[in-house]
Amino acid sequence: MSQFAINLLFVGGSFALYIGIAIWAKAGSTKDFYVAGGGVHPITNGMAIGADWMSAASFISMAGLIAAGGYANSTFLMGWTGGYVLLAMLLAPYLRKFGKFTVPEFIGDRFYSKQARLVAVICLIVASVTYVIGQMAGAGVAFSRFLEVEATTGLIIAAVVVFFYAVLGGMKGITYTQVAQYIVLIVAYTIPAVFISLELTGNPLPPLGLFSDHAESGVPLLTKLNEVVTALGFNEYTADVDNKLNMVLFTLTLMIGTAGLPHVIIRFFTVPKVADARWSAGWALVFIGLLYLTAPAVASMARLNLATTIYPEMAGQVENMEEAATNPILYEDRPEWIRTWEETGLIAFEDLNDDGRIQFYNGSADFTDRGWEGNELTVNNDILVLANPEIANLPGWVIGLIAAGGLAAALSTAAGLLLAISSAISHDLIKGSINPGISEKGELMAARISMSVAIVVATYLGANPPGFAAQVVALAFGIAAASLFPALMMGIFSKRVNNVGAVAGMLSGLVFTLAYIFVYKGWFFIPGTNNLPDTPDNWVLGISPLSIGAIGALINFAVAFAASKATQAPPQEIQDLVESVRYPKGAGMAVDH
Repeated sequence: MSQFAINLLFVGGSFALYIGIAIWAKAGSTKDFYVAGGGVHPITNGMAIGADWMSAASFISMAGLIAAGGYANSTFLMGWTGGYVLLAMLLAPYLRKFGKFTVPEFIGDRFYSKQARLVAVICLIVASVTYVIGQMAGAGVAFSRFLEVEATTGLIIAAVVVFFYAVLGGMKGITYTQVAQYIVLIVAYTIPAVFISLELTGNPLPPLGLFSDHAESGVPLLTKLNEVVTALGFNEYTADVDNKLNMVLFTLTLMIGTAGLPHVIIRFFTVPKVADARWSAGWALVFIGLLYLTAPAVASMARLNLATTIYPEMAGQVENMEEAATNPILYEDRPEWIRTWEETGLIAFEDLNDDGRIQFYNGSADFTDRGWEGNELTVNNDILVLANPEIANLPGWVIGLIAAGGLAAALSTAAGLLLAISSAISHDLIKGSINPGISEKGELMAARISMSVAIVVATYLGANPPGFAAQVVALAFGIAAASLFPALMMGIFSKRVNNVGAVAGMLSGLVFTLAYIFVYKGWFFIPGTNNLPDTPDNWVLGISPLSIGAIGALINFAVAFAASKATQAPPQEIQDLVESVRYPKGAGMAVDH
């Protein structure tokens, strides 16, 4: 059986399962569509949160970024994991106690203001659309390779699949689909990692294999990797970072952005009780940890595999690494996996010195003494996890499995984000402001139409993303960190912050963060419209656009408290409400007001 047929079997089988679940769990009411009926078990919810969370950024792109940047990009792991601790301790149980369908609904009721609810809708849509761009881009990468089509065609296929099971099933369908997707993606991620760890180190546990000896050379794996990459002009893989401020701000942005992401928060409204919200967060951490403990090993082994594929002599070399680095393979002798990925456009070769060999190295390093005129192989970071089984010559069924897993990761999170967007538009914007008297059937139809429109927009933007999948997702975290997280925190823990402060804070945090991002990434992410090159030399105080969310959050807090202090205190009933929410002894079902 051909590899293409194997891929079709795994991918097609998983899609049939997802769509079958969506049909079985079709939403018949707004409560089913928004919160899956409010009766999801904590373990089931934790698994669904895990799938919701382990998106294309986690499955496809995060390991690629760590592989490319080494220790410096471990901030993705630290920030995303730490954010769940904040979410479990500071937000999830209190929001569940409040008992509403959506984040904007909580903000609107807590700050007794339709304007606050509307601003929250805007913040939610901006953050979620930015996030879903990364998911659709990741899905396009996976589809393009495993269905052997152009990346744009793969993106359209991904959009059609999401349309069927997300629009049809709502939260009820998405919840049980995500349980299936979690199982698919975690198996798909760990099995290839076990094979590769055994092949490179002899250790079947990838997290331990990362700190074991490299089998072919006998030196520690990370030592071997450092020697290989430095011989090719790159920084040491384990090198420290120079800009500690940016690293701290980036980690903080990811943490508080995690705690403010609406598509994650909405999942805590699907459980029956406040205690179940805490347990859901705990189980989610367990399920997420299985992948996140494996990712650094996958990244390191992928980087080493890629380098030694181009420079085979470096694999067993211990002493004369510089000499081994002067003898790359001939382009005509490139392995089949490079040929296959070249067809997608995600690997590109240009023979700059016309010697027929692949010079793959840090193009800014001076290797003219070797006759090299620049790096000749461009590799998209987002392909490393997907290509890893092929690089390591693993069986065809493993490649098919990781194809299904990568697509499951991208589509599960995309579905959750699209639900958050459609809920904000139909429940908070249309029912909450434009047409409060809309029928339940009309609201359900509005939710499905708005989700369909969101899919079209996300597909269009996903075709031209402003960065790799994980980088685009990081921008979304910055937007959520600067706009929604402070409002949620102040809404729960401060009785003094009023409607004026909440609106002023959210707007100031959102506008500041978006403006900083657009200056470097392009206005509204349109290519070529950026004012400054996105390089460290141009960043203000060395702060990356990916890290600016933490500063935006501080501005949000400061403006909200200042505006609240200068205006009238919230009504007593609102202060009493805040007091009651902070003591989550019990909660009723999520209700529609």
